[in-house]
Amino acid sequence: QVQLVESGGGLVQAGGSLTLSCAASGSIFSGNTMGWYRQAPGNERELLASITSSGSTNYADSVKARLTISRDNAKNTLYLQMSSLKPEDTAVYYCNLDQRRPGNIRRYVYWGQGTQVTVSS
Repeated sequence: QVQLVESGGGLVQAGGSLTLSCAASGSIFSGNTMGWYRQAPGNERELLASITSSGSTNYADSVKARLTISRDNAKNTLYLQMSSLKPEDTAVYYCNLDQRRPGNIRRYVYWGQGTQVTVSS
C-alpha cells in the first residue's frame, strides 16, 4: 500500500509564489513516475507535470513557464514550485504515483487527498 499526503496549499495573492509538497510512504518501488494534477469545481482533473524516478520531467504546455516539478527520492517527497500565480490557478491540487510492481506488468496508481490552493485577485 502507498500513501500520499499533500501539503503547502493555502491562500496566496495573485502574482505570488507557492511550493507544494507530497510525502509518499509505503511500498514504493524503483522506476515509478509521480505527478501533480489539479481540479477546479466543474472542471475535470488535469495533469500539470510529471517526473520519473530518474528525474525526467514533462509539463503541460499551459503551465510550463510557471511551474517546476522536482523530487527527492531519498525522502520520498515530490514538490511543485509555482510562480506568477493567477486566480484561475485556484483549484485542489493532487499528487499521484504510478508504478509497476517488480515482476508484474500491471500498473498501480495512487492518489493523495489533495490540497486547496486559492489565489486572490
